[in-house]
Amino acid sequence: MSGILALRHKIIGLLTEAAAKAQAAGKLPAVTLPDVALEHPQKPEHGDYASSLPLKLARATRLKPLDIAGVIRKFIPADPAIVSVAVAPPGFINFTLDSDWLSRQVEEVLASAETFGNVDLGKGRRVQIEFVSVNPTGPLHVGHGRGAILGSALANILSAAGFAVETEYYINNAGSQIEAFKHSLYTRYQQALGVDAELPANGYFGGYMADLAQAIIAEDGDKYSRLPEVEAIDRLGEVGLKKMIGQIKTDLERLGVTFDTWFSERSLFKNGQYDTAMTLLKEGGYIAEKETATWFVSTALGENKDNVVVRSDGSPTYFATDIAYHYNKFVERKFDQVINIWGADHQGHVSRMKAVVGAMGIDPERLKVIISQMVTLRRGGELVRISKRSGDIITLSEVVDEVGADVSRFFFLARSADSQMDFDMELAKKESAENPVYYVQYAHARIASILTLAAERKIDYADGDVSLLTSEPEQSLIRKMLLLPEVVEMAAKSLGPHQLAYYAQELATMFHSFYKQCRVISRDDAGLSKARLKLVVAAKIALSRCLHLMGMTAPDTM
Repeated sequence: MSGILALRHKIIGLLTEAAAKAQAAGKLPAVTLPDVALEHPQKPEHGDYASSLPLKLARATRLKPLDIAGVIRKFIPADPAIVSVAVAPPGFINFTLDSDWLSRQVEEVLASAETFGNVDLGKGRRVQIEFVSVNPTGPLHVGHGRGAILGSALANILSAAGFAVETEYYINNAGSQIEAFKHSLYTRYQQALGVDAELPANGYFGGYMADLAQAIIAEDGDKYSRLPEVEAIDRLGEVGLKKMIGQIKTDLERLGVTFDTWFSERSLFKNGQYDTAMTLLKEGGYIAEKETATWFVSTALGENKDNVVVRSDGSPTYFATDIAYHYNKFVERKFDQVINIWGADHQGHVSRMKAVVGAMGIDPERLKVIISQMVTLRRGGELVRISKRSGDIITLSEVVDEVGADVSRFFFLARSADSQMDFDMELAKKESAENPVYYVQYAHARIASILTLAAERKIDYADGDVSLLTSEPEQSLIRKMLLLPEVVEMAAKSLGPHQLAYYAQELATMFHSFYKQCRVISRDDAGLSKARLKLVVAAKIALSRCLHLMGMTAPDTM
């Protein structure tokens, strides 16, 4: 654990012990102590950390928060890393870190290098993250990109937080939608060959289907037209599905999104997981036959209605295959935790999924579901409604073509998953401080240019004395870069990768401020120059580490 994160946990321990000692000494009533939390005060004069423990204890003890804070303060021992512990209205205990201790942490960052920011929260627990998982019946649109980046960045964060992470794409290659895709492709194939054919009412009407048919004709000619219709639909459809999955993979790889496993829905039936899961639920009394269909008795587990798992025609529902899929995840592959990232249209599916996981004897808390809200594309104040290329959906590929992978990733991460977001394509292409991506990456490039200058002047700063880093801009930059391990830990706990985007902007702002106020390489003070070079290298490590956790590049030139 990094020095700053260890110190944070130590302060929490000091507060907890101090409150307990105050109770043992009869200075505070013997009430149950709440969990101690620390926050960062907005005003620097209030210190580096603040605890609201006295405010939380006020009601139970019937004492004034400020009085409680004063009592607890007396039982907090001195620590070399902490220069002061102060009580502040209306009942906070504020901690200010020692400037010499902070300066020494620069050496720790340099020693940690590419592992800086890592924490041991997960302790090797196995976590599976399943995301995107779009039906392979059409191209990825811009909304899918948000879920893709959330999952990809979260995987990086959890890996850095000590979890054993596996990423997975669930290929929905069974069921009625796949049959509709196959029939639609066959119709487009016939039309391309000059046959008068009409798309099925439930078919896929997007122009991409005609393009797909033309691509298959270019490779295989009219050979499918010479087969019996049922066989032709199936074989042509399988070729089309393979191509669609290949295109999805290509689009995701352009964004830097890859998966450890591409899991086939069909395998759940082929390998018996579907039958096993249904039998398990039936034996538990959670399956009922009524109204010519088979139902999962969700009401027995607190749901307000039961849910169909097998339709009256004998076909399983999406919910049924999802049950089998989660049986496979938890029971067969034994993941300690499963995280699903779903689109906003799946909100109503969450509670019944947790209910059925519990019915299979699995703690529902082991299943976490992140709902990714809608994305609206804009060009400044103008709403972008349709694709210029295809005339219908805005594909993810079009967005990446226009603004690039790094910008796409940052913008998709800029807000929490549960917030709807506007993606401003005009802003995304600006090369100015208005564009947060440019602003952050420019900070890294600026650092690289400083280090290039140092190399050209043959400055060896290995013996730089970091204790010289005492000015306010230097100390502020150190404080900000040391927060990375804490940000990683918080993002891992809350499953909120957007926190990295916020932090990256704050760190870039702090570096730009330092750069304006402090000349790094000076001919007048070689000792201070060496110390500041160490500081900018440490800042470069923190910034590049943050960018890489977001799946972005850390450019040396802009």
